Amino acid sequence: MEFLTGLLRLLASILIAFAAGKLISKLKLPSILGWLIAGMIIGPHALNLLSNAVLESTWFSVAESILECTFGLMIGTELIWKQMKSAGSQILITTITESLGTFVVVSLVFGVIFWFTGTPLYLAFLFGGIALATAPAPSLSVVRDLKTSGPVTRTLIPMAALDDLVGALVFFLVIAFVSAHLSTSGIPVPMVLFLVFLPAIIGAVIGYITVKMLRHAKTPTSTLAVMLAMLLTSAGIGFIINSLLPTPVLNFMLIGMSFSTVFANMITEEQLKGIMEVMNPVIGFAMIVVILNLGAPLDYHLIFGAGIYTAVYILARAVGKYSGAYLGAAVTHCPPTVKKYLGFTLLPHSGVSLVFTGIAVSILEGPAPECASIIQGTIAAAAVINEIIAIFMAKKGFEWAGELHQAEQPQKVAVLNKTAKGHAV
Repeated sequence: MEFLTGLLRLLASILIAFAAGKLISKLKLPSILGWLIAGMIIGPHALNLLSNAVLESTWFSVAESILECTFGLMIGTELIWKQMKSAGSQILITTITESLGTFVVVSLVFGVIFWFTGTPLYLAFLFGGIALATAPAPSLSVVRDLKTSGPVTRTLIPMAALDDLVGALVFFLVIAFVSAHLSTSGIPVPMVLFLVFLPAIIGAVIGYITVKMLRHAKTPTSTLAVMLAMLLTSAGIGFIINSLLPTPVLNFMLIGMSFSTVFANMITEEQLKGIMEVMNPVIGFAMIVVILNLGAPLDYHLIFGAGIYTAVYILARAVGKYSGAYLGAAVTHCPPTVKKYLGFTLLPHSGVSLVFTGIAVSILEGPAPECASIIQGTIAAAAVINEIIAIFMAKKGFEWAGELHQAEQPQKVAVLNKTAKGHAV
């Protein structure tokens, strides 16, 4: 009976979050904001529809881990080696400078603050690790909706995948060292690093097997069946390994990310497009549940209480992103518009950052609950406030670069040329 009641509560919560996402999207904002806000409203600290009894149940934990694995598909399918290789050294260097620049600036700023307030300094590095994450969807939606074209657009699109890769690498390295520092079982750092990156190995192996199986899938239904079966297999292996460890440390999002990266690079673009058309509804469902799980436990008192930290975090991250992008573009002699305006398109932050926050909170809530509250409240507030500002600034960045509606120009020229040829005849 408890399971059935909890399942009904979860389904009702998903419907509410879905409706909230649709409402937010009408305001030209990402649906994820609606999901996050809905999670906070229906969570234990407000309406209590999605109660602690549901969030702390074993069945929900298992389901949420599987959906995190599914969520990772969204990132992995963007990491196409041929596209990244063709991007060139300019984009690679700029990605590294803007990512690491953000990590350094945010970590340094919070390091100074925490030094004077007596807060553990490792929390500053966690803030820096989370701040690396860029949500490419909002800026790329501006590219699509406003038909932008030019140097900034051409730089941003491949950076969307590279930025996620660098961000994940740095974040999981930070998590490994923090986990080792807080561990009461004395696990050495090399072992923690192995356990952190073990999900990538699991996902890669299962992803390779999946490619072989997909070659025999002839219909969308069989494709979906293979994908779901192999995702469950990946997650199942993760559950088994976690059960053998003193503390569960495997990240299921990374399993899904490496799983999809392998098969995305072993099949044709047309095949990948077909697979993702089938999987996109499943990924969309997974995203809603994952974000609900992040939003529901949030106490709005913590968000208001973390106001100063939130303001500092948003400002420090913006400085890091802009200055890092400017430095990389300047060093690699990118066009002036890329140097001046690329940083504005990199400010969107929700999505992966909220997943990173969930991972950080899960590491901290046992040994350092006060630090978990600080990071959870700060990033939750920043995810909402920053996203509104970031989308506006992304639009302005493309506008200042003179790239709005430029993708329409070649079509207009082609029509004019065709018309001119017709008159000539």
